[in-house]
Amino acid sequence: MEKSLLNNYFHSLFQIREGVVKKITEKFKQINIDKNIVLLDKNVISTKTYFLEKGYLRSYILDEDNQEITTNIYSAPCFVNDFLSFFRKQPTKEIYHTLTKCSFWETSIENVQENFHAISEFREFSRLLFVINYYELNDRVIEMASQKAETRYLNLLKRKPHLFQHVPLKIIASYLGITDTSLSRIRKEISKI
Repeated sequence: MEKSLLNNYFHSLFQIREGVVKKITEKFKQINIDKNIVLLDKNVISTKTYFLEKGYLRSYILDEDNQEITTNIYSAPCFVNDFLSFFRKQPTKEIYHTLTKCSFWETSIENVQENFHAISEFREFSRLLFVINYYELNDRVIEMASQKAETRYLNLLKRKPHLFQHVPLKIIASYLGITDTSLSRIRKEISKI
């Protein structure tokens, strides 16, 4: 059970001593989940946080017509959770669903709270993680409101080309806020250029 990717993720955000990282991650346990499994369901209170070591998953909601709307696509390495549910103990509004076989490191809210109180570097890491997540969410809201579908597609292709190899186009289209037919048309038009 090698935690090198998890440990390296902590080091990637700021300088932190190896011994401190090992203390933070000592209570993380590895779990493997097959493709097409719900990791965290709607209306459930999240009691664990997950570090995605390998694989792809998405979060989505159901609109008033019971259509799936993808709100995020996660690719390793990253933390995955409904943080409001996790920290405020309120039911989730989204469904977190694996798109491929996934490998995670998980830990409980109790372990996270213990690290918050005992390890100042963990508080700093968590603060930075929240800022990064806020920035990405805010950037996505602005992108959805201000850019055409083709621009959003090209930006995603540039930032995360690997998604197109592992995530069904229907889900990518939903994430971009368009139909899969529109995505096919955009891809066809761009391929002619």
